[in-house]
Amino acid sequence: MKSYGQFCPVAKAAEVFCERWTALIIRDLAGGPRRFSTLQRGVPLMSPTLLSRRLKTLEAEGIVARERGATGGHWVYRLTPAGAEFAPIVLALGTWGQRWARRELEEGEIDLSLYVFAMENSVDATAFGAGRTVVRLELTDQPVAKRLWWFLNENGGVQLCVDPPGPEIDLYIAGALPDMIRLWRGDVSYARLVDDGRLEVLGPARLRRAARRWLGASLLAHVKPAAEAGRVATGAAKAAR
Repeated sequence: MKSYGQFCPVAKAAEVFCERWTALIIRDLAGGPRRFSTLQRGVPLMSPTLLSRRLKTLEAEGIVARERGATGGHWVYRLTPAGAEFAPIVLALGTWGQRWARRELEEGEIDLSLYVFAMENSVDATAFGAGRTVVRLELTDQPVAKRLWWFLNENGGVQLCVDPPGPEIDLYIAGALPDMIRLWRGDVSYARLVDDGRLEVLGPARLRRAARRWLGASLLAHVKPAAEAGRVATGAAKAAR
């Protein structure tokens, strides 16, 4: 960890927080304890060696703790009270990015692994009610081996499956990965994608109605880009004249 060589508290905090990848690790741990393999899925471009090294550094700084999971069979990482105080900073950073950073996706940002990870952590498993509901997601623009994903919704939780969890599929959802990422980020609405024929939802009417809620979205999807917010404000001001 590089030092700024200053006694200023901002400098000392930045030495910990502003190291590359650290904010993303804290972002994922803010959702609760994670296994190493789960953390890897949230930072797919970070090597396992670097992730391990960074976690050890954060442990030494008292930001992250490593402990046995609930069943005692594996290790998990969690934020300490000191680490948890970084969570609102990460949220504020994301809010700024959603409002002010560029909105158009670049080719290198269309990341299948990260999208599936985000989906697993944001879908509303209770949207379909009690009981077991299996959703098959088809990412129509992806290679055959990476096109189909299954989500088992049961007992208020969701499990991502790379193979069908059973013979019965209750709901089919199909769309291109860039569109699904834009939907998750709040760049485009569910209704717009359906109306344009870019999102297909097949199944019983009850499940189709619940699909919009189930798909979930980023916690920051409601934050509008500054340019769009400005247009809305200008339009409202003109209408009020």
